[in-house]
Amino acid sequence: MEAGKDSKNLDSEEAGAAPDNAESKESEKPASKSGSEEAKDDVGDDEAEAGSSHKNLVDSLGHYLKDKLHIGDKAEKKKKVLPEKSLEAVVKYIEEKKITKIITMAGAGISTSAGIPDFRSPKTGLYNNLAKYDLPHPQAIFELDFFHKNPKPFFVLAKELFPGSFKPTVSHYFIRMLYDKDLLLRHYTQNIDTLERVSGVPGDKIVEAHGTFFTSHCLECELGYELDWMKEKIFADEIPKCISCGGVVKPDIVFFGENLPSRFFRCVEKDFDECELLIVMGTSLVVQPFASLVDRVGSKVPRLLINREKAGTANPVMRALGLAGGMDFSSDTNRDVAWLGDCDDGCEALAAAFGWADELKELVAKEHELIEKEEQESKTKVKGKI
Repeated sequence: MEAGKDSKNLDSEEAGAAPDNAESKESEKPASKSGSEEAKDDVGDDEAEAGSSHKNLVDSLGHYLKDKLHIGDKAEKKKKVLPEKSLEAVVKYIEEKKITKIITMAGAGISTSAGIPDFRSPKTGLYNNLAKYDLPHPQAIFELDFFHKNPKPFFVLAKELFPGSFKPTVSHYFIRMLYDKDLLLRHYTQNIDTLERVSGVPGDKIVEAHGTFFTSHCLECELGYELDWMKEKIFADEIPKCISCGGVVKPDIVFFGENLPSRFFRCVEKDFDECELLIVMGTSLVVQPFASLVDRVGSKVPRLLINREKAGTANPVMRALGLAGGMDFSSDTNRDVAWLGDCDDGCEALAAAFGWADELKELVAKEHELIEKEEQESKTKVKGKI
């Protein structure tokens, strides 16, 4: 670390505060000085040495801060990771370095165009539209203690948000394209809507950090249930009860008060050491430990944010002192690139930079047509039974 290097420099400067010719000057002192005079000289020498040491410490600290804050003409210019902050520079980096291990991280922003509300947006966010559920506070609907007391509000909300009611977005299909082209190491998502799976990204390539509706378990005996079983109960306006013990069955999404899935931690330990490029989409990067994942990649690994606003940045002074991580979009290294706007638009722009624009458009149209066909066939079967 640079801080460690500077600490060594400080130590060496303090140790070398006495002049090289101290011994010869000592021999030139008159021998007739009294003890009290010698004592005064010793005190003076100590004060001078302390003053010199203090000056060295201040000077060294000043040089350290100048280097970290890039103040002054002699501040060391750090090597650029990308030639410029642009999508084109990111794509060129991928092509020239033959990158094949891209990690994508996503939040609710990649699903909003599908009609699924995010949690924190003013007026339209999910937390701002929960008054009808008569909760003590909005987050209570995802608190385990409250769920044990009254699971009904959660299952009413789940019916509105249940997987299968929405189509994947352009952003989901862009991630699918990264997989199809053997560029995707892993996709980490905060979302519980399973739209990554619907888009065709295999389950082993997905880490659902906050859990998923895809599977469910009884809170009492831990018996597992599949998606179709849970969907049938929820759409019948029933509270799902275990067929074995009668306990409430909860989808495997992470509530406040629950640990993240063990697979999340296993994959993080392996994946982020291998990551060659990080793409972050549609997340405010405020929920931990997901937010801190941006710091798990190597210091020379480019990081691209596609979001409506800059996110994941740390206090610049704290970062300069090496006391905080996060993304730094002002750095001259051009390591961090921010594309600001809707995620779908950003993914379309990135696809265009790759030369994939038409391919992405065709994939979305084809997949949506298949989903609509399956939905129509499902409705026809239901009518036939009636």
